Amino acid sequence: MADKIRVTVWHEYRHERNTEGEAYKCYPNGIHAVIKDFLDKNDDMDVRIVCLDDPDQGLPDELLNNTDVLLWWGHGFHGEVNDELVDKIVTRVYRQGMGFIGLHSAHHSKPFRKLLGCTGNLEWGDNIKEVIWNLNPTHPIAAGIPKAFELEADELYSEPFYIPKPDDLIFGAWFEHGNIFRAGCTWARGLGKIFYFQPGHETCLSFYNPYVQKIITNAVRWAKPVEEPIDETCPYSGKGFLVSETVRFD
Repeated sequence: MADKIRVTVWHEYRHERNTEGEAYKCYPNGIHAVIKDFLDKNDDMDVRIVCLDDPDQGLPDELLNNTDVLLWWGHGFHGEVNDELVDKIVTRVYRQGMGFIGLHSAHHSKPFRKLLGCTGNLEWGDNIKEVIWNLNPTHPIAAGIPKAFELEADELYSEPFYIPKPDDLIFGAWFEHGNIFRAGCTWARGLGKIFYFQPGHETCLSFYNPYVQKIITNAVRWAKPVEEPIDETCPYSGKGFLVSETVRFD
């Protein structure tokens, strides 16, 4: 792993291009640009931003293979992501320990669904007031986060949320209509770590919130690969131990 955490922020970047729309008013340079701006304040991070409409859908092999943590924001165009690229992302997480952070509507993205083997389905509604509760204050991703903080508005996401049982449930959301949601969850898959974080609708200002920024920053540091990944060469091969050379992701 490089001295700095090599962070790639992947974004559809379609909604904000409509200069007459609400998404443009919130994020005139794109959500990915705002995320890069606050992550760039950290000396231990090297941040790149890419988009769905870039060559190779933003993730050519050279870039993907030199990414320690991949942040993913998708919403309306999940189906356009190439299945071959999804397989490469899953392999990077499972085999090389790349971290994956799914933001907001990434719960329906192809990489998230394939990494966790789930639909990612949930209930949703209008943009309303949300309170994020810190349910696991000793977790590294929750460092520096208060017991609770308020977002003036974000898209209502509600249980049931069809995901595997999280390894750690770090944040819970309460919405003003009474709905609740598992808003911050982690999983380990192969050598990689995965974090899902709910706030971040394109017509809401959540990515400007200092606590949201702190959580994402903490998550990047948590999700980075281990310094010395496991050597896949098994010293017991041929000595009565059955060692499988095949790993399936589906």
